Amino acid sequence: MNLLEQNVHREITPLTPKDCFLIFDRVKDKFDFPVHFHPEYELNFIHNGKGVRRIVGDHMADIDDVELVLVGPNLFHGWTLNKCTQKNIHEVTIQFHNDLFQEKLLSRSIMKPIQDMFENSSHGILFSKTTAEELYPKIKSIMSLQGLEYFLSLISLLHSLAISEGQKKLSTYSPVTEDFHNSDKIKIIYDYLQENFSKKIKVQDLASLINMTEVTFGRFMKSRTGKTFIEYLNDMRIGFASQWLLEKDASIAEIAYSCGFNNVSNFNRVFKANKGCTPSKYKKDFEGIKRVF
Repeated sequence: MNLLEQNVHREITPLTPKDCFLIFDRVKDKFDFPVHFHPEYELNFIHNGKGVRRIVGDHMADIDDVELVLVGPNLFHGWTLNKCTQKNIHEVTIQFHNDLFQEKLLSRSIMKPIQDMFENSSHGILFSKTTAEELYPKIKSIMSLQGLEYFLSLISLLHSLAISEGQKKLSTYSPVTEDFHNSDKIKIIYDYLQENFSKKIKVQDLASLINMTEVTFGRFMKSRTGKTFIEYLNDMRIGFASQWLLEKDASIAEIAYSCGFNNVSNFNRVFKANKGCTPSKYKKDFEGIKRVF
């Protein structure tokens, strides 16, 4: 990860290791989430957002009234309100894991267009307005599908995108392909926290897992994730909290304690710093979420 990326917010998405993909479908009057990156692919459709500013890597531009962009893993991106005055901006976002499609599958000839598109997405891909308008019904229809139909529809959508005309690469650079998940030691920490994030966690216990002193462990986490251990742990906890806010019929306090926070005020503070809004507003804004297990 280069220096520029280290200064950008790393998002922990609500997408869990057991999920295939997430869909957000909402109407909003502003874009207030900070420029960020994450290891998942993201397909973003925007309608009625003329004047919104698109930021993908080192690319910046104002969008038209219809927008469809695919962002590859760890490429920083964001959309800001900028000159847009509309109060009913329609956004559909699809996120899916960067390993959802294994290399052996992508290497098959029938998948070659999708494989090429994934490679180009490391720069961000802007699809033509014609493609965006033609594929919007297919994007929207995914929300109403069930079970395996979700997955098959996603493959069909990706293939249609891959063979479409008028694609444009946005950023002149692509992110370094190695991320923290490629480190064996970080993988040990990640797996441990996935199982124990709701409990009280001691730094010395984690340091001993990978045979480090606490001081060395702190430096290691900062160098590999760009965050302190507490920041990284809080990001993971907020990732689960954001998922449960959308899925569970539980109070904010119950979710806060279930995610390892010892008081609600601290949870609210950390959540707002991470997501840019309060837990209650997040729940309201993201009511259109769909999940696949």
